[in-house]
Amino acid sequence: MDKVFSADGTTIAFERQGSGPAVVLVGGAFMTRGDSAALAGLLAGNFTVITYDRRGRGDSGDGPAYDVRREIEDLDALIQGPANGSAMLFGMSSGAVLTLEAATALGGAVSRLALYEPPFVTDDSRPPLPTDYVEHLTELVGRKAYGEAVAYFMTTAVGLPDEVVAGMRQAPFWAGMEAVAHTLPYDGRIMGDTMSGRPLPLNRWASVTVPVLVGSGDVGAPHMLTGARELCTAGANFTLRVFPGQEHAVDPTVLAPALVGFFTEERAA
Repeated sequence: MDKVFSADGTTIAFERQGSGPAVVLVGGAFMTRGDSAALAGLLAGNFTVITYDRRGRGDSGDGPAYDVRREIEDLDALIQGPANGSAMLFGMSSGAVLTLEAATALGGAVSRLALYEPPFVTDDSRPPLPTDYVEHLTELVGRKAYGEAVAYFMTTAVGLPDEVVAGMRQAPFWAGMEAVAHTLPYDGRIMGDTMSGRPLPLNRWASVTVPVLVGSGDVGAPHMLTGARELCTAGANFTLRVFPGQEHAVDPTVLAPALVGFFTEERAA
């Protein structure tokens, strides 16, 4: 493990393996760098792979007040430091939306994007998020009701039934989810209004002109694939890749070959 300092002085913990062009893996809700280890290992034969703890998680620090721009600055610190000034990004779930925001803000420092199932809700296939979703999460976190925050996320954002979440509370992994529950409002702010059931604000990413691969499984929640398809109408540089038999928890051994092909095709052309 190593660390870089973000623009506001926050320490961001990361690991680096492999050699070649840099790829930074950006996790979604709850994820720390360890959750990307399997995928990183599969990519390290072709790339310098950087996994990191998003602010507030794992071995990274956090600031006194959250702003999505701080997370973009964290990525910029990784790109300008261990990635030597340029990187390709892979984002998972809400981390996929963070990579879109980073590409918009950082311009030429990001050379290529791959996304897997940004959790957009753009139709009526499932309920949209309540308008006070982030505020309610923030209130729960503010009074340290971390278990309630995790349960609220799982039922409201993920859409799991109450009885399923009640069972999850008894599982060994629940404590790990509670440990990073204070960052759930961060992911909510990254998503903005893209889980409202309305069409995507595609102009939000109009300045992203690098190649973008948008992946989705075909056996998971229907709104995931619908949102991925809609995102790909943003421009000719957006390409949809559907992974048969995959859902939100995608198999790294299925995903990795597609990422290797996408991240190397520009250099091979």
